[in-house]
Amino acid sequence: MRKSTIPQRQPVNDIVTGYITRIGDRCLLSSKKLAQGEQLLAGEVILRYGIPFHGVAHLSIVPDLVVLDYGEMLTGEIAWDFLMKRSHLYPRSDVLGYRNDGADEMVVMKHLDFDSRYAVFAYQDVNADRPICRLDAFVGVGSEALPARLLEHLPRYDSLTSWLNHV
Repeated sequence: MRKSTIPQRQPVNDIVTGYITRIGDRCLLSSKKLAQGEQLLAGEVILRYGIPFHGVAHLSIVPDLVVLDYGEMLTGEIAWDFLMKRSHLYPRSDVLGYRNDGADEMVVMKHLDFDSRYAVFAYQDVNADRPICRLDAFVGVGSEALPARLLEHLPRYDSLTSWLNHV
């Protein structure tokens, strides 16, 4: 009998250039430096997406390995595509990854809420397990150049003023 090899865990990363700014307890991604707030990061930003847990919306997992109940293992974009399109077919399969608090986690797929808004996290680099922050919105023009996955999960505002008027 042949042993199966466990693939290297690999989360989905979207890389953008911009600024991460904290205003109060909220973090914003912007195309230009914002006039107020604490700048946390400038330049290349690594973005990852957290799928929330059922009934515990403040916790989410950033998947980096999916182990299907029949043994197949998926990582990266292939795993993400599977989770988005076919996760309902294998509710007993496991998702491995890091929670938003940086803890290594393994959870059964049926305990994840695929229908709620996903969290968008900013990371210092591709090797980081703990995010710098959870993003609340994108502020600025040029959102059409952003990854489609980001645009699906992060609200957008044309200006800091319009975001401030919303919160």
